[in-house]
Amino acid sequence: MEIVNLTLPAINKFANNYYNGNEEIQQYFHYNYQNASHYQERLAELSNRSYMRDELVEHIAAFMKPFPSSVKVEESLEKLSKKDAVVVIGGQQAGILTGPLYSIHKVISIIAFAKEKEQELGVPVVPVFWIAGEDHDYAEVNHVFVKKQNQLEKMVYPYKVLDKRMVTDCKLDKELCKSWIEDIVETFGETDFTNELLAFTDHALVHSENFVDFFAYLVMEMFKEHGLLLVDSGNRQLRKLEKEILIEQINKSVEITTAVEAQQARLTAKGYSNTIEISSQAANLFYYDEEHYERILLEFNPETSIFSGKDGSIAFTKDELLLMARENPEKLSNNVVTRPLMQETLFPTLAFIAGPGEIAYWSEYKTAFELFEMKMPPIVPRINITLLERDIDSDLAELDLDLQNVLENGVGPEKEAFLDSVKDKRFDSLFAETKQQLLANYQLIKEQTELEYKGLLRVLEKNESILLTQIGFMEGKFEDALRLKHEVVLNKYERVECSLRPSGGPQERTWNIYYFLNKYGLGFVDQLTNLPYQFDGKHKVVKI
Repeated sequence: MEIVNLTLPAINKFANNYYNGNEEIQQYFHYNYQNASHYQERLAELSNRSYMRDELVEHIAAFMKPFPSSVKVEESLEKLSKKDAVVVIGGQQAGILTGPLYSIHKVISIIAFAKEKEQELGVPVVPVFWIAGEDHDYAEVNHVFVKKQNQLEKMVYPYKVLDKRMVTDCKLDKELCKSWIEDIVETFGETDFTNELLAFTDHALVHSENFVDFFAYLVMEMFKEHGLLLVDSGNRQLRKLEKEILIEQINKSVEITTAVEAQQARLTAKGYSNTIEISSQAANLFYYDEEHYERILLEFNPETSIFSGKDGSIAFTKDELLLMARENPEKLSNNVVTRPLMQETLFPTLAFIAGPGEIAYWSEYKTAFELFEMKMPPIVPRINITLLERDIDSDLAELDLDLQNVLENGVGPEKEAFLDSVKDKRFDSLFAETKQQLLANYQLIKEQTELEYKGLLRVLEKNESILLTQIGFMEGKFEDALRLKHEVVLNKYERVECSLRPSGGPQERTWNIYYFLNKYGLGFVDQLTNLPYQFDGKHKVVKI
C-alpha cells in the first residue's frame, strides 16, 4: 500500500476554514489542534480534574468481555487506570457491517493519533471509540451500499423498527441477517477470502444480540491488536456511572441552552450557519420509555418548572427528574448538546477525533463547556481516506483523468466530452433539420386548418406532438447505439466514478469495508491501520 497526499476542500465551509488554520475560527475553540504546545497545556488541565478511572476500567472490561480481545487491549485497560493516562476518543453510530467507510477511518484516526501523542508526550494515551448506541435513528444504521452494474445500490436489512428505540435495543434476527449478508457478499463475487469472511461474520452473529454487539464484535476483530477500547453510550451499566453528571446537567439545563444559543449567535454574526437545532426551551436530555421503546426529547418550561415531551405525553417536576437520575439513570440519555459534556466528564480526553460535520457542531459548545469549568479538548479532524484499487488506477491512466479532479468533481464532463468526440454530428444536423421542417410545415397546415377546418386543430396539434415524440425516440435510439458502440470505454468512466466519487460524494460516505475484506482478506484493515499517517489536513489516497 502507498499513500498519496492531496489537498481537497472539506464538505462544508466551516470545516474547510478549520483545516486551513483560519485564525478567526480559533476563537470558537479552546485549543488549536495544530499547535503542539497546546497538548501540553491540555495535559496540565486534565491533571487538575478527577475521574472515575477504576469504575470506568471495570465497566469497559465487562462490556468488552464478549468481543475479540488481545494482550494490547488488556494493556490499554491497565493504562487507563493510571493517574496520568489520557485518551484519544471519537465515535459513530453502530452501522450494520460497521456502516460507511468513514467509521473505519475514524477508528484508524483514533489509533494513529493516540500512538503519535503517546510517543510525543511520554504519557499513556489510550484509543477509545464511543459507540453512539443511545441514538434512535434506525434508518441511519440498517443498510449498506453494494456495487451493481457500476452503480451503488442500497441494500436495507429487512427488519422493520417502527418505534424510537435506542440502537443498542435493536435486536438482530440472526438467521435473517445471515441470509441478508450472504446476498450482499454474493454481489462482490467469490474470491479466495469469501468463505473466511462469511465464517467470521457467522461467528460474530452468533455472539451478538443487537446492532451494538454486532458492530463491536466486527470492529474488535479488525482492531484488537491496536489496543482499542469501546464504550456504548446506550449501555445501562454505563448510565449508572453517569448519574451525578446527569444531575448536574439537569440543574444547569437552562444555562446550557442559553450558552449554546449565545455561541450560535456569535457564529451567525460571522456568516456561519448553525448546525445544532435547539429551541429556547430545550432541556437537552431524552426520556426513554423502555416499555414502549420511545425516546422522547425533553423541554423545560421556566414558568411552570416542568420538564415535558413536546406532545405532552410525559411531564416531570425538576425534583422528579433529579430522583430519576439518581435511582433510574437508564431512563435518561443525552442529546447532541449534552453528549460531548458527558463524554468529556467521564474520560480524560487529550483529543477528540471529529468528522467535518462534527467540527461545526463542536464550535457551538464552547460556552457550554465553560459552564462546567471545563475546556473543550483539541478537536482533531479525522483522516480522510480514499481507497484506490489497481484496476481503477489503470482506468484513470487510460482515460487520462486527473485523480484530484475526479475526487472533487467526478467524471461527468470528461465522459460527455468523450461521447461528443465520437459522435457523428451529421445525425444531429439531420434530426434538427427534420424537426424544423416538420414544425414549419405544420405551422402552414395549422394556418390553413384555422380557415377551413377549425374543429380539427386539436387533432392536428396532437398529431404534430406524436411525430416530434417519434423523432425524439429515434434520436434516443441513435444515442443508445453510440453508447453501445463505445461501451467498453464508457464502462471505464462509470467504474472510476462509482469507485471514487459515487453518487456525487466521497467514497467513504457510501462504500462499506466488506467489499474490500472480501477482495483483499481479513487482514486488510490491519494493513491499512499500520500505514504512516500524518494529521496534516491532507486527503489520503491509499493505493492498494
